[in-house]
Parts: sequence; structure tokens; C-alpha cells
Amino acid sequence: MYFWETFLEKMINRILEEQIKSKLGTKKAILLFGARQLGKTTLLKKIFAADADALWLNGDEPDVQALFDNVTSSRLRHLFAGRRYVVLDEAQRIPDVGLKLKLAVDNIPNVQIIATGSSSFELANSTNEPLTGRKWEYRIFPVSFEEMVLHHGLLEERRQLHTRLVYGYYPEIVSNPGQEKELLKTLTDSFLYKDILLWENILKPDKLIRLMQALAFQTGNLISYNELGSLVGLDNKTVERYINLLEQVFIIFRLGTYSRNLRNELKSSRKIYFYDNGIRNALIAAFQPVGIRQDIGALWENWLVGERMKYLRYHQVWANSYFWRTAQQQEIDYIEEKDGELFAWEFKWSPSKKPGFPKTFGDSYHPAVQEVVSSDNFESFLGIQ
Repeated sequence: MYFWETFLEKMINRILEEQIKSKLGTKKAILLFGARQLGKTTLLKKIFAADADALWLNGDEPDVQALFDNVTSSRLRHLFAGRRYVVLDEAQRIPDVGLKLKLAVDNIPNVQIIATGSSSFELANSTNEPLTGRKWEYRIFPVSFEEMVLHHGLLEERRQLHTRLVYGYYPEIVSNPGQEKELLKTLTDSFLYKDILLWENILKPDKLIRLMQALAFQTGNLISYNELGSLVGLDNKTVERYINLLEQVFIIFRLGTYSRNLRNELKSSRKIYFYDNGIRNALIAAFQPVGIRQDIGALWENWLVGERMKYLRYHQVWANSYFWRTAQQQEIDYIEEKDGELFAWEFKWSPSKKPGFPKTFGDSYHPAVQEVVSSDNFESFLGIQ
């Protein structure tokens, strides 16, 4: 017990902790989504560390899966007897898990159900209809800039910026300085592919890996399914299907283009970003220091957009996110639409670069904010005042 208490004292506090605690006892299931190795179980262990009334079940285990075969509410009462909390890890591995969680929520209201999943498609799609009005949903990401600032202060986290741009924010990475390359190799060789390979029964993942590598090289650029397919030897539909899968297991995400008024605006283009810079760099074995990298612009953009996604989600800010571009290649890196207003940002690693915003965009849309985010002033963009 002393080891666990000492570990918790050193642990990075996650923003979701208090949000999840506030929903305990509300007679609704709590669903926690996020990729493997992001700390879902560790977070819940911290919340319930001192609670002997918590039952832990791992959906990856065959005997746990068997417990839920043809389960009834009476059987669930016996299974959960004497417990206030039931934590079902990797719940997407339980067939028809949504119906089974609904049975528990409806028939055993004195037991708080918490389920985690590393595949949003399987767990979310299984629970959406059965648990309508019966659930709280949360997403966990790699550790955020904000969480690290709260952990050891703004000055220290600023000093780590070059490291974060290269190695990212997976909990094991930030907790073990000096071992980043070795640990990232383990992540990308095993946990990264586990869900998608199991889910789609992809026995030869070579082309999937080549697709991820191609996406890593094109981070922040407009993507073409046709071009990607030609690079990796896949047809367009398969490329799109694989990209959808990669989104559902929280490796990448897409931004669409903002288009409302102008005839020359691009209307159906997409950019793809990685949730974690370290995973992106590990896929292409690119761990050069920031000072000598040719792709620093892409790294900076990917990091900022990813951190902004964390901030919006954790602080429950409802905003639509886009980029903007015209056929004449006028471009704005990142746009948010919220409360009837537009906010526009350009990303430049070097503070000395002061780009002008396209006059066409300003005249047409009159954004409330037009700002350049550089390595000198990025904190406010990420919610640090």
C-alpha cells in the first residue's frame, strides 16, 4: 500500500478526475473513452484507490466476457453483490455491452457503473441507443500542456516544449525522461495497433502501417484519398475506411474546411492531425532535435491543434473547428465557430514571422479574433492566462 500511495503522490493529476467524481451517485453509467495506455485505468484507480467496495472487471479477459454471456438482471445483482462501484475496463470487448449496462443501470440503481473503452466505435455504438439518458461520457487524451503546467509549473513545462514536440505526451513518456524512444517503440509496436487489428481482423497490417506513415508525412497538409491510395497500394474506399478506423481508436482526427460565402473557397478538403506528436514521429522514426528539423512547422501546427482539442473537450467549450483555404492558396491554419462568432489563428513557430491575414477572409467574415500563435505567446491559446 505504501508503494501505491507514493505513486499517487507523484502522479500527474488529470483534469477529468474532478469531473468524473462529480457524477458518482447520479444513477447513470459513466463512460470513459480513450486510446490504450492513456491512463484510463490509472485515473480510476486513483479515484477508487481507498474504496474496498469497487469491483474491477477487465473486458479483455475471456472469463469476464463469459460472465456477461446471456446475462440477466438477477445474475448481475449476484455478480455485483456488496459493491457500490463496478469498473468495467475495455468494455467494448463485451458483446452487446450497451444492453448489459442498461440492465445494470435500470435494475441495480444503488451500484455506480463505470465503463472504459479504447475503441469509440464499438463502445459508443453499442451504448448510444440502450443508454440514452442513462450515461455520462468523457474522453481522455494524452497528458495535456495544461495538466503539466498544473503539475510542475509553467516555467518548467515551457522548458520541456522542444521535448514535447518530438516525443509527445503519453503518460509513460512524460514520466520516464531519457527513455522516450524505447517506450514509443513499444507503444507503436503493440498497443497502438491492438484494437484496430482485432476489430477488423487485419492479419497483414503492412499497408495500414504504410498509410499511417504517409499521414505522418502529410500532417497539416490537405489530404487526397486517391494520392494516399496510390502511395500505399489501396483503393480510395479502403483508405477512407482505414482513416475512419484510425479516428475511432483515437490515433488521428480530421479537420474540415470552413466555407460559407466565397465561390473560390475549398469546400470538401480535409486535413489530418495526430492526437500525439510522439506517435506521429515514431511512425516515421523522426526524433531529430527541434533546432534542425525541416518539419518544425508541421510539428508546431499538429501540437497546437491537438492541445486545443484537449482544452475544448476538457473545459466543455462547444465550438466547431476548421481550417480555411481558397483555390488561390490563401489560408488560415485554424478557425473556431462558437456563439455566432468566428475566431481565426495562424501558427508560426518563429516569433519573428508576422504573416498578414488574408483580406478576403476578414472582409467576408469579420472574425472576432485574428491572432498569430508563436512559440512566444502560445499559452493563452491553450487556456493558460
